[in-house]
Amino acid sequence: MKNIKITLSAIMALFLFQACSEDKMDDINKNVNNPADMATRLVITDVMVNSAFSVTGSDASFYAGIYSELNAGNHNQMYNAQVRRAEPQLSSTYNNGWGNSYEQIKTLRIIIDKCSTGEEKGNYQTLGIAQILLAYNLSVLTDLFGDVPYTEAGQAGIIFQPKVDKQEAIYLEIFTKLNDGIANLNKTTTYASLGNQDVIYGGNSVKWIKAANGLLARYTMRLSLRKADYQEVINYVNASFANADDELKLVNAGVPNPYARVQLDRGFICVAKSFYDTMLANGPSDARTASFFTKKNGLVVPFDNSKEDVEGQGVYSISALMSEKNPIYLLSYHELLFLKAEAEARLGLPTAQTTMNNAIKAAYTKKQVVTFTTAQADTYIASIGTLTGDALLKKIMLEKHISFYENEGIESYNDIRRLQAMGNGSFIPMVNPKPELFPQRFAYGQSDVASNSNIKDLYGDGSYVYTEKVWWAGGTR
Repeated sequence: MKNIKITLSAIMALFLFQACSEDKMDDINKNVNNPADMATRLVITDVMVNSAFSVTGSDASFYAGIYSELNAGNHNQMYNAQVRRAEPQLSSTYNNGWGNSYEQIKTLRIIIDKCSTGEEKGNYQTLGIAQILLAYNLSVLTDLFGDVPYTEAGQAGIIFQPKVDKQEAIYLEIFTKLNDGIANLNKTTTYASLGNQDVIYGGNSVKWIKAANGLLARYTMRLSLRKADYQEVINYVNASFANADDELKLVNAGVPNPYARVQLDRGFICVAKSFYDTMLANGPSDARTASFFTKKNGLVVPFDNSKEDVEGQGVYSISALMSEKNPIYLLSYHELLFLKAEAEARLGLPTAQTTMNNAIKAAYTKKQVVTFTTAQADTYIASIGTLTGDALLKKIMLEKHISFYENEGIESYNDIRRLQAMGNGSFIPMVNPKPELFPQRFAYGQSDVASNSNIKDLYGDGSYVYTEKVWWAGGTR
């Protein structure tokens, strides 16, 4: 009996030793630097930074700024885009932005699931912000690429060939997510505020609601060809930013403005002659003309983008506004005021020019390293005179275009395609010598062209980018 007890004790000790060893091995095998699960408050910070730097401020802005002639490309791939040498139709051109957009969308969906039905159910502030950011990232993706995978996207190992969703359906989702975000931010939650984890608004839900209303104004105007609702644009603007302090933008000492970063590293982008000529046409009362551009021997030397000028770093003037400390704008106060001015002008409201003047003043005084004064804005505004009809509408759109210099290129590119579709293409004339090769959209990313037959079939040889308009600009995809 004694021997049996000893044997049983030894066996039990062996099992306990094995269990402890397995537990210890499980701990050892964990990569503490790459956890499988994290609190959403920590994850959403990364999404905010990437949405601004990688999705909004980098490649998409550079190429869109060149296509909309805010800038000219004078070196390497940006020069190829400038002279329309294969670059606009290559799937490799936009692959970084394509992948970055999907990375944010995938992460935001995880956050939304956790905060709506998962272990953080009831975390309404994080949920609402995630829904707003999802709408934003989704809009950048579809505005640039058209029909894209969404409902089946981001399910690796489950769906290998995600279907392509129509842009019209994606826009319904964008509006739904923005309205859901507003509703959730208005709810009471027991979860702590994001605070400093929110690198945009510091956990201020009221400002996120204003941002969502501003985005609703932008996207309602975007759909003007399909369904004009200018009064709704005005309503959304009125519910949005009260001043520049409310803007949806990233200003962080650890995150440099990507336009400045790429210029300092590579010198891809220079002054476009067409944009410089637009500034000169404003006359000497516009103080921005003398300060927007660097000079060589006392003169601005722009790239003549009305023809195929020579490639060359250091040959041309560049932006004099450039600084790594400048904000990365997702939605600016000046853009909102220009949206309201356009809506009022299209409705024939007498307040349109006053709103435009306020928008010009907001653009003049936006918070960046190189600044202009309210007095300088007033001097320029006084020189404009009274405008009505198409003359007023054209001035609104041209001043909005100027306000997007230097790297709010995505929205300028979107405006140009929308205006062309609405019969107002002359408002912001393009001078590129190859108008037939103006990109109507970005080419799908190489990662999906190579792996998803649904995308590969739509991509073809990439030449569709010159002929196929996106849905909101009158196209079919």
